[in-house]
Amino acid sequence: MSSDTILVLNAGSSSLKFSLYREEEETLAPVYRGQIAGIGQSPVFSAKDASGKPVGEDLLSGSEDSHQAILDRLLDWLSGKLKGGMPRAAGHRVVHGGPQHDRPLRLSRDALEELHRLTPLAPLHQPHNLAPIQALWRLQPELPQVACFDTAFHRSQPEIAQRFALPRELTAEGVRRYGFHGLSYEYIAGVLPDFLEDRDRKRVIVAHLGHGASMCAMLDGRSVATTMGFTALDGLPMAQRSGNIDPGVVLYLMQQKKMSADEVSDLLYHRCGLQGVSGGISSDMAELLDSKAPEAEEAVALFCYRAGREIGSLAAALGGLDALVFTAGIGENAPEVRRRIAKQAEWLGVQIDPQANDTGGTDISAINSRVHVMVIPTDEEIVIAEQTQALCEPAV
Repeated sequence: MSSDTILVLNAGSSSLKFSLYREEEETLAPVYRGQIAGIGQSPVFSAKDASGKPVGEDLLSGSEDSHQAILDRLLDWLSGKLKGGMPRAAGHRVVHGGPQHDRPLRLSRDALEELHRLTPLAPLHQPHNLAPIQALWRLQPELPQVACFDTAFHRSQPEIAQRFALPRELTAEGVRRYGFHGLSYEYIAGVLPDFLEDRDRKRVIVAHLGHGASMCAMLDGRSVATTMGFTALDGLPMAQRSGNIDPGVVLYLMQQKKMSADEVSDLLYHRCGLQGVSGGISSDMAELLDSKAPEAEEAVALFCYRAGREIGSLAAALGGLDALVFTAGIGENAPEVRRRIAKQAEWLGVQIDPQANDTGGTDISAINSRVHVMVIPTDEEIVIAEQTQALCEPAV
């Protein structure tokens, strides 16, 4: 028995985040949100209802170390909450859709195989994103499933913006700029009309600053440039990722330091960014801001400096700037980071109101700022739920 609910899944290597939405007349209302962390070690289940009240915490047995076993447990829990019913569809965050997918995809066996072939483009994300899809088919073979891609939003970019200066045959093989965090950018593009008039949101830069960080230039709500490229390593320094780096550095590490490809990958993905520049103090921006260590200050300063430079680049792609939007964990919760980045963008007409910035207002623009400066919490899960609902309309 299916219910009037949509299940949203976001799977990583050791965690499975989930949300459940109930279909109401014209909206999707959140019901539960939670995660299963520590998969493969000591899995821990936690969930909250729409009001934020905890509704279940449980240490799962260590033998439940696969996505199928974890999903079996999750579906049992949901069935109990839904009085024997099951979600009528499931939507999945899938990092990579390749060059051909510019919208969500209702999944088939052939489509899943196609997405598996994109694994070399996102080896640290794609296999984990796809594992629950296969597992759900084994558990609920009739359940409609939808893949929602982090790359899709950026397929609206001009072809020239998606190219590297590489031989054409490599471009044809798929070595191009893809961009990521597209579900977050799609959410912000969708809600901007609630905050700004048409004339004030034509040229917008959105700064998705979190554990992973990137920026996107939007022209009339469509992506025209973004800081991430072929992989989610590119662009801004992040919690543990390097961001933009001279390719010659990679050659140096391999040729002179005799590092293997796996060692270089581990370095760039896990030991750089805030973690590396701070000398191992922390990869967490809040902890670095609280630290008195000069290495911590240098990590914060580099993050903000690079963000300021990227704003200049993206503003050039837009031909100007009407609005700057901060979102995601750092963007939403670190006033000092917003202040420093906005200071670097003063030449573009960006000025923030210190009190509004410190107290957490949505509009933090100074009264004389030529650019609107906003803080808007992102919600990738509702985008996935809406895309899934649209592709899986119930039978009449």
